[in-house]
Amino acid sequence: MKLSESYLFTKIARKVNAYKEEHPRADVISLGIGDVTQPLAPAVIEALHKATDEMAIATTFRGYGPERGYDFLREAIVENDFRSRGIDIEADEVFVSDGAKSDTGNFQELLSADCVVAVTDPVYPVYIDANTMAGREIVKLPCTAENDFVPELPSKHVDVIYLCYPNNPTGTTLTKEQLKVWVDYAIRENALIFYDAAYEAYIQSEDVPHSIYEIPGAKQCAVEFHSYSKTAGFTGIRCGYTIVPKALRLPLNKLWNRRQSTKFNGTSYLAQRAAEAIYTPEGKQQIKATIAYYMENARMMRDALTGMGFKVYGGKDAPYLWTQTPDSMTSWEFFDWMLHSAHVVCTPGVGFGAQGEGYVRLTAFGTHENTEKALRRIDSKL
Repeated sequence: MKLSESYLFTKIARKVNAYKEEHPRADVISLGIGDVTQPLAPAVIEALHKATDEMAIATTFRGYGPERGYDFLREAIVENDFRSRGIDIEADEVFVSDGAKSDTGNFQELLSADCVVAVTDPVYPVYIDANTMAGREIVKLPCTAENDFVPELPSKHVDVIYLCYPNNPTGTTLTKEQLKVWVDYAIRENALIFYDAAYEAYIQSEDVPHSIYEIPGAKQCAVEFHSYSKTAGFTGIRCGYTIVPKALRLPLNKLWNRRQSTKFNGTSYLAQRAAEAIYTPEGKQQIKATIAYYMENARMMRDALTGMGFKVYGGKDAPYLWTQTPDSMTSWEFFDWMLHSAHVVCTPGVGFGAQGEGYVRLTAFGTHENTEKALRRIDSKL
């Protein structure tokens, strides 16, 4: 498989910047790249200030930290994200990182070059790009409106399966029953699941799992990736974590620790204290309010776009809306129409894979004001 010339979001940025240079007075609103707009929670800011003050005193100064992450954060993760849901995860199975993008891209370094990798189509580009750079065979699993965006099991043996739920880009989810099918397959086929749970905090439905480890047997076959970027607005702070169970049939916990010890100097002390703060009672309430803010945008977008006649998926358990283009327009044609006519940026679905053609991804991470303004513009130009 050939690696594309540039990363999807780099290409979008170039096109938008070129348009702004040609039209400097245009007020361009982005509903495309999934960066956040709301400020960090007060509890996080307080923790950052306190940690900064500690760095100014010799007795509390911190230099290199442990590659796995500080105990205070790993214990908070275990208690709040897993034990509170009845999941038995231990602190030495948690690896704190600078974000899920890094870990989902880097974890494949532990794999043999001849491993066969399955990904959904459409898919977050990092999964494909990282394995294409390594020269691996990639099997694509179509996710379309016809199959309710639920991938079918591979028709041939695969060694690794990347699953992302709630899904980026479609905003769709798997129920516990649907996810169990994949866990059972992985155990039967002696395969690994790389499960990207970056958007689990946005789940609203009762039957949608927040972690793959809610499924019996998953600790034998799955590595799970988490991010604070969209959960707590850490896109500029950079912090996340990966769960590598010791029950896996391969010694990946030890191997990942070895890899991190060699190639990673640990996440900053300030970022980890900031992450710890979201698990305090105040932090939990503040993060919950921010997520509700973005999900209100998603509701507003679903209602408005559906009212305009668009076919819209997602946006109920995720901050992404997968929107079919009108009049058989291609993804990039609709991107250009949105930018030039409505001064609104979206993400062309084809950039996530061939099955994304004819769709665009919209995000709910804008402000209420800009989201409402963008929707009015789109409606006025139809």
